[in-house]
Amino acid sequence: MITVSRNPYTRLFRTLLLITLVSSMCLSVSDADERFTGQWAGEIEMLGTALTMKVHLTYDGTDWRGTIDVPAQNVQALPLSDIQVKETEVTFAMQDVPGNPTFHGHLQADGIHGKFRQGSVELDFRLSRDALPPPRRPQEPRPPFPYEVEEVTFQNGAVHLAGTLTVPLGEGPFPAALLISGSGLQDRDQTLFRHKPFWVLADQLTRAGIAVLRVDDPGIGESTPHPEPPTTAVFATDAEAGVAFLQRDPRIRQIGLIGHSEGGAVATLVASRQENIGFVVLLAAPGVSGAELLRKQNERIFDAVGLAAEQKQTLLDILDQLFTAATAGIPEAARQEQVETIVRQQFAANGIPPEQQEDTHVQAAVEQVLAPWMRYFLAFDPRPALAEIQAPVLALNGELDVQVDMEQNLTAIGEALEKGGNERVTLHRLPKHNHLFQRAQTGLVNEYDAIEETISPEVLDLIQEWVLSVTE
Repeated sequence: MITVSRNPYTRLFRTLLLITLVSSMCLSVSDADERFTGQWAGEIEMLGTALTMKVHLTYDGTDWRGTIDVPAQNVQALPLSDIQVKETEVTFAMQDVPGNPTFHGHLQADGIHGKFRQGSVELDFRLSRDALPPPRRPQEPRPPFPYEVEEVTFQNGAVHLAGTLTVPLGEGPFPAALLISGSGLQDRDQTLFRHKPFWVLADQLTRAGIAVLRVDDPGIGESTPHPEPPTTAVFATDAEAGVAFLQRDPRIRQIGLIGHSEGGAVATLVASRQENIGFVVLLAAPGVSGAELLRKQNERIFDAVGLAAEQKQTLLDILDQLFTAATAGIPEAARQEQVETIVRQQFAANGIPPEQQEDTHVQAAVEQVLAPWMRYFLAFDPRPALAEIQAPVLALNGELDVQVDMEQNLTAIGEALEKGGNERVTLHRLPKHNHLFQRAQTGLVNEYDAIEETISPEVLDLIQEWVLSVTE
């Protein structure tokens, strides 16, 4: 199932994201009360990897309730609906999930085994009573820390921003980096798939003598939301408020920006209009318009999952129509009608015939496409802003990144900076690295959680050495 989401880099077109479970067991309802309630853990065999999940079921003597966690998809405590127990069968459904995903399984000696189905896709699934071990995250920093750790707050107009500032010990002033997260609400550690990449990066840089400010996005953690739906341009004003905060600190001298994914677009905007930016690090940042980027993103994903050439082309053509309609200069009512028609075509192309398309799902997809953030992102081309940057720039992209294609975007970034006359540019293509800069096998999103590494040491060292070289 392909849907549109607020986060194009990690959640825009997710196949097999939300799952319904159907399992068969040899027990009565009264037995199920004792034998089926509680915690289950298991996995779906998907695209050559195991997608782990946890299911929790309760029964109050009348009604069943349940939730599901899918850590690799950032899904937590998602409610189950339509839970039914009939002799040897138990049925679970996800609330508000397109595609009528279902699962049918059998209770065996070691748990529940069966088939998960969503649209035309069928995959193996299994659950057991064994608890899933917590993920190993060997790079996550542990105290004591050889630097100062300070909780800080500052304002961007009506928005209250909260974060953590880490400052090296000793005499300053020190160079400083403001970390800017990618799209979607992310906390100051950029917590994704149970990894904390900004915490890992901040720790490495501060140990090397570089102060680092990382901030909760507006609307998450201790930061308050914007009063109106924000766009990338609005997020740039948040970053500028962070720069102004660092400028007021006497321990800080040279201030740079490190942006990941959409955060790279934010860094590009800020650095293009502020002469006081000392350096810019672009991590998997867009170098082309959002419409171009998302088309290539989906093409890469379709290739990775082995989609047939005809269906792939059909879906790409639908995306082209969708992006054109979303950004067209036409009356709002006409745009709404066009987008809804195209969304329904997209659902049908993914195995959901018109008679199975629920209006609530269709309208949710339409609203996401027409949201201010999405419309701005689709039309925004970073190349003119890149051409205005005169500060030193380091741009890194991973070869296996299926979300921000390395060649498409890194080439465009280099050409735009060269066009603007910036001679202090370093570009790095990183073999076998994914969108999060982990060393990976496929680059697909379902690997992120399974990989123990949060950020490749090679990438951490590259950033550290380059920042020190341009701030000495």
